[in-house]
Amino acid sequence: MDLVLEVGNEEEVTAAALARIAAEGGLPDAERAHAEGAVTADTAEALAHLVDPFDLVSEVPGVELRQASWSAERVDLDPDSPDWDLDEDDDAVAGEDGEETTVG
Repeated sequence: MDLVLEVGNEEEVTAAALARIAAEGGLPDAERAHAEGAVTADTAEALAHLVDPFDLVSEVPGVELRQASWSAERVDLDPDSPDWDLDEDDDAVAGEDGEETTVG
């Protein structure tokens, strides 16, 4: 599963991450300062503090998260470019009911 996000307001994301860090009780001062510096310097780090992969799939029946990794890169969206065909890696597979489902 890949997720592609567009961040419309970096300051808002950073502020939310800083608020989450401030709300974490029992975090040592040095660790808190490091986390605050990381989310202030990089929006991807701020997102990492706000988005928990386990929370994304914990309510999905029949799914158990085995491993999650995080990577981010800044790109310029060009919807007319063939590089942005988000469906190009999709494969059609037959589900239990015989219906075709797209995955990828």
